[in-house]
Amino acid sequence: MSYPKRVKIVEVSPRDGLQNEKQVIDVADKLNLINGLREAGVRDIEVAGFVSPKWVPQLADASEVCARLVDDGVTQYSALTPNMKGLEGAIDAGIKQVAVFTAASESFNQKNINCSIAESFERFAPVMQKAKELGIKVRGYVSCVLGCPYEGAIDPQVVAQVSKKLYDMGCFEVSLGDTIGTGTPLKAKTMFELCAEHVPVEKLALHFHDTYGQALANIHACLELGASVIDSSVAGIGGCPYAKGATGNVSTENVVYMLNGMGIETGIDLTQLIQTGQQISEVLGRKPNSQVNHALGQK
Repeated sequence: MSYPKRVKIVEVSPRDGLQNEKQVIDVADKLNLINGLREAGVRDIEVAGFVSPKWVPQLADASEVCARLVDDGVTQYSALTPNMKGLEGAIDAGIKQVAVFTAASESFNQKNINCSIAESFERFAPVMQKAKELGIKVRGYVSCVLGCPYEGAIDPQVVAQVSKKLYDMGCFEVSLGDTIGTGTPLKAKTMFELCAEHVPVEKLALHFHDTYGQALANIHACLELGASVIDSSVAGIGGCPYAKGATGNVSTENVVYMLNGMGIETGIDLTQLIQTGQQISEVLGRKPNSQVNHALGQK
């Protein structure tokens, strides 16, 4: 058991968190969210997705959001770019880090992006090549690593193979997504161990949803193996448009509180983070989906 001394938090609320919201969120509110996170000390923020507005209307303003980002010299902004058109949009917007995605489930890939796992790699191979030529870093997402809404249990060996392929193609980091939040600690640990046999442990990220209240336990199980990158969403906002019932990502407040209690550094100011979570929740018209925000926000 070897816990990391420091964990990098990748904040996904502006993209993954908001993409499933039915109400259109103003650009100003998105920028307030991003700037609140930045001021709280979050240094890695996924701010937008350059995808078809027909399928994800909430992200139609990606270019405008990116055009108004504050360049403070320390915050890394990234965007989702599933194809060449998406990459070109990110390039025009000045984004220096992008992400591609696939799944460990054939059924989910077909429902999500209308292609097989193999075809998904063919589709973003030119994205990888163009990004490499321009010095743009590419992150890889793997969905359904601990369960699929269509196939149920997922073979962790398949997750490991998909992760290895992403890393071998040039992804600097591979994010392992429990898209529907069905994972439990021992399953998470087994999956992470197998992936770490093919991808350096420091290049693996945890992207766990909290549908069944297991996200923190699953994260802790992987921290024991040296995991040091965690994707999370302030106020626990988010979901997946292709996985019914999948609630939000694990809340950043909950993760930071746990890490603080373990003596693991994040560089994030929890008080400022809580305020940011409350502000975006007010915009969404609901309370933060975070126990830590409820408990400390009252103080």
